[in-house]
Amino acid sequence: MKKTKKLASVMLAGVMAMSMAACSGSTGETTAAQAGDGAAAAADSQTADGKTYKVGICQLVQHDALDAATKGFKDALKEELGDGVTFDEQNAQGDSNTCSTIINSFVSADVDLILANATPALQAAQAGTNEIPVLGTSVTEYGVALGIDNFDGTVGGNISGTSDLAPLDEQAAMLHELFPDAKNVGLLYCSAEANSQYQVDTVKAALEELGYTCEYYSFSDSNDLSTVVTKASTECDVIYVPTDNTAAAATEIIDNICRPAGVPVIAGEEGICAGCGVATLSISYYDLGVGTGRMAAKILKGESDISQMPIEYAPQFTKKYNKTICDALGIEIPDDYEAIE
Repeated sequence: MKKTKKLASVMLAGVMAMSMAACSGSTGETTAAQAGDGAAAAADSQTADGKTYKVGICQLVQHDALDAATKGFKDALKEELGDGVTFDEQNAQGDSNTCSTIINSFVSADVDLILANATPALQAAQAGTNEIPVLGTSVTEYGVALGIDNFDGTVGGNISGTSDLAPLDEQAAMLHELFPDAKNVGLLYCSAEANSQYQVDTVKAALEELGYTCEYYSFSDSNDLSTVVTKASTECDVIYVPTDNTAAAATEIIDNICRPAGVPVIAGEEGICAGCGVATLSISYYDLGVGTGRMAAKILKGESDISQMPIEYAPQFTKKYNKTICDALGIEIPDDYEAIE
């Protein structure tokens, strides 16, 4: 009788062990399936104080400037928060409607903060939420982008960020330094980008004070860019391209027309200059992203109130030139310019 009870006890223990193993295997499978999900990854990583943060990144399009800003943002935030922060990084492939879809997905996922990289992403975030903190970057002029009259430097509410605005009068002065004998300057930009319009308007006024005749050459998207650039290259001595996302994603088209025509391009930022320009007065977009990441860390840690955070600007600007295109066009560059690597 004792042997029978002992045998039954052993069998029961075996059944319980198998049951526990099966449960353990099931749990492990679920965790593995969830490991690729941003929310689950966030739950597994913690800061020193045990807090975790989910950050959604909406980038308008893939090109060097925006990529660098995103990288700087992530690097800075990881330096501040370590493994306690995870990112859901999505690219809208140049479509503003896709920006809205991405932002709505972040709102549904209840992320802790949103990075809106470029103006259309910021505009989508403004429309998508008034509760989740939103930081913009690679945005030229927040008053123009967000429709704020008499903008004083602080958006208020749930939005702040960093601006990539370079001194436009100094860009005009740089064009004059390099091409003092030019007469006609073409202002090439995407009409769908409000900040591009702001830049060319400002540069036009500065160039006209220097004695140039300026003409707008706008394109609605990359489909009509080739036709517009061809027209500009036949009518202008120099072309100016502002910090423009559509142009930045299509520099090869611009270069393939302007370089053979012998028409130099002055660019609003380094990425565009590297693709089709001869010179630029530009910021470091990586450093801009780092500044944005540090702002994000202060917000997430409760050290700063986003509604009271003014827009921050790049601390320095550098004269740079594209040696390959300058050599091809026979343009001599002053010694205080740095070659783009």
